[in-house]
Amino acid sequence: MPFSIALAGKGGTGKTTVAGLLIKYLVKKDKTPILAVDADSNVNLNEVLGLKVTDTLGNAREEMKKGIVPGGMTKDVFISMKLQQAIVEDDGFDLIVMGQPEGPGCYCAANTLLINFLDKLIGNYPYIVMDNEAGMEHISRLTTNNVDILLTISDTSRRGLQAAMRINDLAKDLNIGVAKSYLIINQAKEAPSDTVLNLIKDNGMELAGIIPEDNMVYEYDLNGRPTIELPEENKSVKAAFEIFDKIIK
Repeated sequence: MPFSIALAGKGGTGKTTVAGLLIKYLVKKDKTPILAVDADSNVNLNEVLGLKVTDTLGNAREEMKKGIVPGGMTKDVFISMKLQQAIVEDDGFDLIVMGQPEGPGCYCAANTLLINFLDKLIGNYPYIVMDNEAGMEHISRLTTNNVDILLTISDTSRRGLQAAMRINDLAKDLNIGVAKSYLIINQAKEAPSDTVLNLIKDNGMELAGIIPEDNMVYEYDLNGRPTIELPEENKSVKAAFEIFDKIIK
């Protein structure tokens, strides 16, 4: 079975950027091939990785719902074919994207497709990195299921930390098979205060480390440059790699 790492957190905390840095780290450590899964309906992991997405599982679901299935082909065969077409390959990792919801506000079917057909892929990958939707919806619908590490990303705001704590609590309550859960504080302007540290401690979360605020990350994002291309001597990359060294064996 592959070693799976899922990322979650409130929107705006840099969750997807951290996912890209994690993939960069795994490639550097020759822990390849990696299956990168963008399970966020707001697709942007491909931008962090510098890849162009031409198809998604959500698109496949839409086509199947509309009856756009070639004659003589079963729905299972059709979806399997579309899944293969949706895989974007790169050096050391492949990317699969869940995509947009198939109806107003609901993408349960796309989630189900993602879960079912990932099973057909995972045997080819020793590592899986899943970038999940901001918030907790993915956990309540069990997209993040049976993972080795759940990385919850927060900034130093109280709302970001409260969202991280709710995600951590929900993962425990649902008993969805998370072997180890860590908190990463991202975009930190300074070391966390005692108030922040006490909030984390009182919730029983384990702080894996802190990634500092970094103008270079902002500039890469603003200019549309893939943040996976950040130099290794960059302070955010170095901080992230130190965290990953501690938690990934």
